[in-house]
Amino acid sequence: MSDSSPLFQPLTAGDIRLANRIVMAPLTRNRATPGTDAPRDINVEYYRQRAAAGLIVSEGSQISQQAQGYIWTPGIYTDAQVEGWKTVTDAVHKAGGRIVIQLWHVGRVSHVSLQPGEQAPVGPSAVPALTRTYVESGFVDVSEPRALEISEIPGIVQDFAKAATRARDAGFDGVEIHGANGYLLDQFMKESANQRTDAYGGSIENRARLTLEIAEAVAKAWSPGRVGIRLSPVTPANGIMESNPQPIFEHVAKKLGEMKLAFMHVIEGATGGPRDNMPFDYAAMKDAFGGVYIANNGYTRDLAINAVGSGRADAIAFGKAFIANPDLVERLRIGAPLNEGDQATYYGGGVKGYLDYPTLADAKAA
Repeated sequence: MSDSSPLFQPLTAGDIRLANRIVMAPLTRNRATPGTDAPRDINVEYYRQRAAAGLIVSEGSQISQQAQGYIWTPGIYTDAQVEGWKTVTDAVHKAGGRIVIQLWHVGRVSHVSLQPGEQAPVGPSAVPALTRTYVESGFVDVSEPRALEISEIPGIVQDFAKAATRARDAGFDGVEIHGANGYLLDQFMKESANQRTDAYGGSIENRARLTLEIAEAVAKAWSPGRVGIRLSPVTPANGIMESNPQPIFEHVAKKLGEMKLAFMHVIEGATGGPRDNMPFDYAAMKDAFGGVYIANNGYTRDLAINAVGSGRADAIAFGKAFIANPDLVERLRIGAPLNEGDQATYYGGGVKGYLDYPTLADAKAA
């Protein structure tokens, strides 16, 4: 298979022009500057190495201190963080790439040591996540959350909008709202985490309300054609569950499509696990959205070529493969073998397991 496959052809997602349909998925690596959570030199080189992707979606970046759930993840709410990200976007653009930032609020998936004044993390309800997070001492159980007061919700919506404005100032090509993997927006959408009885709980419309309010506010702060969203209808990540996900996610997709967002990025199946863990009609969700559909989770080269070639997806996002293969696009294009990732270096650390994976060109030169 050569460049003639649609996977390797350009795509326009809203106002963003992609050179190919291979997307680098957001990947938490816990290597921001300690103390400021601003990107630093090794982050610049990491993203520059991977600029051949049609689109890079940055690692999740907290929109406020309250939004942080893991240590040493980058933020997008201070001047220092904006300046750090500017060096990243400049390097990616000089290398010919496109990059959007993933806007992140973890909700209940956090630890008091990461929260302002060591307060409890927040969520739609005071329901523990029963998962673990990463702090300076290593992996620990998340802290007990408290339910957000309804009066606090507009402030979170505005934090997302402000983060989008800062992302534009930092030189990004757009933003991706993180609505997946059991974090705050997913918590509001799914019944296992949302036991509210007010305007943000109960019915499909109510549980979807926060996600749609944030999408609308972010699109207004920049423009709809610069905004995407990531969703995970059936993943059990971070202790999340919805017994009947089809109706709410088709509802959300339809409303997002009406906003004319740039793309919808969907994790199909269990994040990092089986693609068939629960029945779900992704084609119906894609049709409800009506715009660019980026599929993610467990895609091989052949699956990706077939999905894009058949029109089942418009682009494919690869995650862990991009960690170990900075030249993944070229390897997929020619069908070359892939490097294996070193899981021991995925979270935290420095250059090792971050900047030192060999490219095909490196192998030829050796």
